[in-house]
Amino acid sequence: MKTNPNRFWLIVILLGWVFDFLFWKKPGGVNFFLYVILVLATGITLLQTDGLRLSRRGGLLLLPILFLAFMTFVRLEGMTVFLSAAMSIFLIGVFALTYTGGNWMHYGMMDYFLGYLTLFGSMIARPLGFAAEVKRDQPEASPKRNVWPVVRGIVIALPVIAIFASLLSSADLIFAKRFEEFVDLFNIENLPEYIFRLVYILVFAYAIAGAFLHAAQKSDDQVDAKARVPSFLGFTESTIVLGSVVILFAVFVIIQFQYFFGGQANINIEGFTYSEYARRGFGELVAVAFFSLLMLLGLGGITKRETEMQRRVFSTLGFVLVGLVIVMQISAFQRLVLYENAYGFSRLRTYTHVFMIWLAILLVAVAVLEFLKKERVIGFALVLASLGFVLSLGLLNVDAFIVRQNIQREIRGQAETPTDTVDNARGGRVELDSQYFITLSDDAIPALVEGFQNKALPASEKEKIGAALACKRHEHELDRERPWQGFHLSHFYADRAFASIKKALDTYEITPVDWYMQVTTPGGEEFSCSPYYFD
Repeated sequence: MKTNPNRFWLIVILLGWVFDFLFWKKPGGVNFFLYVILVLATGITLLQTDGLRLSRRGGLLLLPILFLAFMTFVRLEGMTVFLSAAMSIFLIGVFALTYTGGNWMHYGMMDYFLGYLTLFGSMIARPLGFAAEVKRDQPEASPKRNVWPVVRGIVIALPVIAIFASLLSSADLIFAKRFEEFVDLFNIENLPEYIFRLVYILVFAYAIAGAFLHAAQKSDDQVDAKARVPSFLGFTESTIVLGSVVILFAVFVIIQFQYFFGGQANINIEGFTYSEYARRGFGELVAVAFFSLLMLLGLGGITKRETEMQRRVFSTLGFVLVGLVIVMQISAFQRLVLYENAYGFSRLRTYTHVFMIWLAILLVAVAVLEFLKKERVIGFALVLASLGFVLSLGLLNVDAFIVRQNIQREIRGQAETPTDTVDNARGGRVELDSQYFITLSDDAIPALVEGFQNKALPASEKEKIGAALACKRHEHELDRERPWQGFHLSHFYADRAFASIKKALDTYEITPVDWYMQVTTPGGEEFSCSPYYFD
């Protein structure tokens, strides 16, 4: 990299300080989105100034990175925010790995693994050699213009001064008084905290510098076709393993076929509860599908296939395995739907619902790529499937989806003969669990307000939703003082939704009871604001 070293280090240290400014003791909001934009814009500008152009395929990564970062500003639901942030950071790493080369679409799983090892190595070691590399092309800077000795001296002096000032304050009362006045004047009573923040700012700046330097110096590497685990397992051994699993799955499908698609009939015949039949069933079947995928990927990577016949046999067994697993996935999905119909949606059920769809797509993609001899593209398929899963959660708006689905389920149930049992062994349906709504984030507030205003719901159910909204509004008012870094669109839309039904919510009385708040509805019903969680 040919850029001026003083300017380069000043920029990355400023990025470290901005990170502290945006995130230190600040709630999540617009800060992550802004910081991602700032880091990407700064890195691209530095590299463009240095004559390094962003590859066209590398530039495609900017779209999902920015969209995922934006999701952390739009959604507050925990899993969506975590996965969006984690996936955007992962893709930023891929962006640094392939900035000039743009070969990320051709990466295999081993390429991603080795690429990240190299990137982490660059973040640790490459900044150390940056000054030496620049000195070969530029004359040594004049001592009058080199500010880094001064900066280093100040950084080293701060903790030393703090230690000696503390000792001298203990030794002399007059000095201690004057030193306290100095501390109050400059608000440095939290000097240890400031020193800690300074250290992590410098460490963070150093890591960013390493990522920028890696993008400048190593991101044009071509994909190594040999960057994979050597095939060491014989075809016979692999065929026996894969064939045995295929036979086991086939026998399971044949024997249990009536249970796959029997649904309510199986419960009536065997006396299962929904919990025993649906919840337990889909969990094991999803686990089978997941580990089958890992086994197929693992065997595909280490099995020797020296002839065309061996390739065809292995691909055929893989196809049959995937087909059987898809049948199991359909059964698992059916069981999950049964459970959702009986008990409604929760976060975990929604995650599983979406995950099963993307897992099935990935299974089919892996089988097709194996058949087409495109094994290296499987890594790209994994990234796309992971990205699809995370994007689906963000676009779905998990908490609002749960509210709308459960309210619609209640409306449909009112048209049928309702049952009030929690777990009827013959297919009972639980009532609308409005207290679960209290555990949801502000993403759910607009949907709850829609449900509260829905004329199709009976008054008793509206009062339950109103009680949940009253609890959420009380919680919202306690958290009203937020710095601008924590500004979040979900809070903004929640405020607007609360304002639209202010008069109605004012009729709900909220009072403290022991360690939690209690809501009394206009009809005299009492509801606890204490949240609880279930699967």
